[in-house]
Amino acid sequence: MEDASASKFIPHQIGGVQNDALRFGLHGVKSDIVGSHPLQSSLQSTRRMDEAMKRQCKVNLYGTAFPMKEELDRQILSRFQRPPGPIPSSMLGLETVTGSVDHFGFEDCLNDPRESETFRPLDMHHGDGSSPWSI
Repeated sequence: MEDASASKFIPHQIGGVQNDALRFGLHGVKSDIVGSHPLQSSLQSTRRMDEAMKRQCKVNLYGTAFPMKEELDRQILSRFQRPPGPIPSSMLGLETVTGSVDHFGFEDCLNDPRESETFRPLDMHHGDGSSPWSI
């Protein structure tokens, strides 16, 4: 039974290297040599450790169903977006579930170009001339 399922699986790695450019993107020499900044990798690992610790505390306190429900809610809310148009999706539900709505970062202080007085939203009823069907 295992031989039949193993014969249907075709590995996409040749010699341990992922060479599929459509799935994994083009390889660049600089991206292969230069890693992320040590502080950035430390910050990412700290975030992962904090999330794992919070999840384990919730498992110990509430049981295994509660963290699984939270993860399911997080996945659902991360896919929920507005249709494309002049009003961008704020992902407020996801920010509320993750608790990031309470954090005030520097990106909250800086002006969003879409909120400026001179910004004119794209009118969906008029073409910009770049379409091959525009006259």
